[in-house]
Amino acid sequence: MKVKLEDDILFIDSEDVPPFKKGGSIVRNNYFWALKSIACYTSRGGDWEFDREVWIALSRMLLSFTESGYLGDSETKLEFNEDTQIPPELRSVSTWL
Repeated sequence: MKVKLEDDILFIDSEDVPPFKKGGSIVRNNYFWALKSIACYTSRGGDWEFDREVWIALSRMLLSFTESGYLGDSETKLEFNEDTQIPPELRSVSTWL
């Protein structure tokens, strides 16, 4: 998932946010609701925002969904621009583009 950092807010690109689909995969829908539950702001069609206070929880959640084997790395890895320093709280679930 493409992300960016601004003023200690992590933004997940709206195109990479997992969609909720009524009648869709239980794992994917749970993933959607889990992410939404710790986001500080979400909007339909907009980037999702995560405060620094939840980054450890976000990291643990992404690791858990990765280890489940139901979702691919592209859905659970945070992808930063090469010129962005990855915060320590997010290193275990992050990579550079």
